[in-house]
Amino acid sequence: SRSMEPGEPREPQEPREPGPGEETAAAQVWEEAKIFYDNLAPKKKPKSPKPQNAVTIAVSSRALFRMDEEQRIYTEQGVEEYVRYQLEHENEPFSPGPAFPFVKALEAVNRRLRELYPDSEDVFDIVLMTNNHAQVGVRLINSINHYDLFIERFCMTGGNSPICYLKAYHTNLYLSADAEKVREAIDEGIAAATIFSPSRDVVVSQSQLRVAFDGDAVLFSDESERIVKAHGLDRFFEHEKAHENKPLAQGPLKGFLEALGRLQKKFYSKGLRLECPIRTYLVTARSAASSGARALKTLRSWGLETDEALFLAGAPKGPLLEKIRPHIFFDDQMFHVAGAQEMGTVAAHVPYGVAQTPRRTAPAKQAPSAQ
Repeated sequence: SRSMEPGEPREPQEPREPGPGEETAAAQVWEEAKIFYDNLAPKKKPKSPKPQNAVTIAVSSRALFRMDEEQRIYTEQGVEEYVRYQLEHENEPFSPGPAFPFVKALEAVNRRLRELYPDSEDVFDIVLMTNNHAQVGVRLINSINHYDLFIERFCMTGGNSPICYLKAYHTNLYLSADAEKVREAIDEGIAAATIFSPSRDVVVSQSQLRVAFDGDAVLFSDESERIVKAHGLDRFFEHEKAHENKPLAQGPLKGFLEALGRLQKKFYSKGLRLECPIRTYLVTARSAASSGARALKTLRSWGLETDEALFLAGAPKGPLLEKIRPHIFFDDQMFHVAGAQEMGTVAAHVPYGVAQTPRRTAPAKQAPSAQ
């Protein structure tokens, strides 16, 4: 055979069939390369839903993060020193606050919903609602990115009230560390609660959102509590027996339970009732025999249910909540909120109804992060 001249075209070769196992090996190499490059690429974040389509949860910066030192500086040294401190520390993430585990649980539910319904906007949408000044925004953004939270919507009101913004976002629930702001929201018909850190840390579920509600003046109106206050327990029991089939009027958090129930049904319709990542609890001081039926019949009349109903007949709620380990527990009485806190539960006070103490005329000075 003669030698090839440089530049001379080669004779075409017959295509060779891949040998046994070569095809599989090539596919495996390709798959490994794809995984490697997928991991290098930034993770694509889901698109934010339109507020009117989602279940909107607004949280304040002091509910989501611990800002005790910043609050102290504001109170003692004023706003300029406070802003200076925040700018100096903007690359240090805040520590998680009382609403942090709740927000993480909301995001876990969203992941499951997006797997089942990729095109649906019926998910939780978390909005950071703070009366901080915009200069503090960088530290908040850095903290959110540090913990890999999916919070795209920020509302930084620079000291102004957030109430009009809460309405614009179609807010289903507002959690804040500022009791005055929460009262303002409740007065405007927005479901809201003041959130408190527990006295000790308790491990909560990473895969199932657990929400516990008191009944009267939280899910229901305060009609029955007014009777207890005015006429005592015996009259209350008589009243509840006589009105057993008359539904109670709705309370401030009925709409939030309704939203949770709507999302639960999306799992039920896929045959996942037993594996549903949302679980709800009614935890009430009512006794089952004498006043429980009216509470359950009221929920039924609304087309709602809770997964569990616990009638404590006046017993403390803290020990039971310690067993449930909810991400959040809502009650209208500070006595029950404090009892839950002591046992390691994140509790939130709903300032609604006859059990509330009269308002202070002059609110205490609050930091711009206090909302």
